[in-house]
Formats: sequence, C-alpha cells, structure tokens
Amino acid sequence: MNEHLPLDEPLAIWQRRCEQYVSRTPHPADAAHDLAHIQRVVATALTLARAEQAELAVVLPAAWLHDCVSVPKSSPQRAQASRMAADAADEFLRAAGYPTAYLPAIHHAIVAHSFSANIAPLTAEARVVQDADRLDALGAVGLARCLMLSGQVGRRLYDPAEPFPQQRPPDDQLNTIDHFFTKLLRLAESMQTAAGRAEAMRRTAFMHQFLAQLAGEITAP
Repeated sequence: MNEHLPLDEPLAIWQRRCEQYVSRTPHPADAAHDLAHIQRVVATALTLARAEQAELAVVLPAAWLHDCVSVPKSSPQRAQASRMAADAADEFLRAAGYPTAYLPAIHHAIVAHSFSANIAPLTAEARVVQDADRLDALGAVGLARCLMLSGQVGRRLYDPAEPFPQQRPPDDQLNTIDHFFTKLLRLAESMQTAAGRAEAMRRTAFMHQFLAQLAGEITAP
C-alpha cells in the first residue's frame, strides 16, 4: 500500500484498542494460539515491517487481529478461519472509526496469513504478517507450541517403530514429530520477505538440532 493516510489518533492508541478487543474474545481454539502468540506476532511483524518499509497502519492492526476468530484445527471451517477473522476485524475497525481506506489492505493481510487457507499475499503488508505468523511456528517457541498443542489433543510424541518418517508416510494427526516433516521444516522456503527468510532459516536450524538430539536419546544403544 503506497498511499499514507494520517490517523486521527496515534497508532499506539489503536494498538491498545486492538489488544483490548482480542483480550475480550472467547478463549482461543487451542493452547498454541493464545494472547501471547498474538503479542509475539505483533512484535515480529513490527520488526519485519520496518525492514520491508511496509505500512504500519496496515501491518499492526492486521497482526493484532489476525486470530481474533478462533476455529479449532479439527473443525471443517478451519480453512475459513482467516477470512472469518478478517471479516470480524473489518467490522471492529470500521465501528471504531479506523480510516476506511486502510481496511481492504488489513482484510487481505489477515486472510492471507493462514497456512491452511493457502492464499497468496499480494502486498508488502500481507507478506510481513504472513511471515511473522509463520516465524512463531519455528525455533524454540515453535517447538514449544507444537508440543503444547499435541499434548492438548492427545497425540503421541513419535511412532515407536519408526520415530522419523523415512520409510512410511508422515502422519501428524497421530505423531507429533511427524508435524515437523509435514509442515514446520518446510516453512522457511515459504517466507515472503528477506528478513523473514533469514530468521526462519536460523530457527529451522535449531529445530534440526532438536531432532538430532532426540534421535540420539531414543535410539537404542
């Protein structure tokens, strides 16, 4: 978005309003998508936006509101969650008096952030928000979130017969470690910004180290 429009109030005030809005929404669909996740995505999006010279008046509301509608991963509506969140964010911001010229870009950034929705980000702001959200699935935080969610839904850590899916197809509905191979280790190649890609590679290297450590601990002597 190239046009910069003045805000009647400082962006910091709008950030607080967005945070209050998401804090009032019902409990998250799972343990990995709590308020702390949103706060980390906002912080990362701010860093990436500055590196990419993206419009903060779009990036920050989109980052704060990207998960304002919670849909469980097991729900048939999961692929529609980002569009539902974008619609809710648009309604909230419009009612609160946010400049309407920014709303289509914010809506697109929220819709396109989702991995399951598989929608290409068409603006610098959408690319920033998508990368910020995906970075939170990597590194130490991403590892912890993966384990939290798997524990919540009752998945085992790995397949005792073949802990790492080499001779069998990965099944991350049953095995936590398989999720690394179906999604997490592939996220770095999907990054849309240079800064996001560099950080994703660093965090992915840590996850490879974890898998190597795990392999050494569970392999019979």
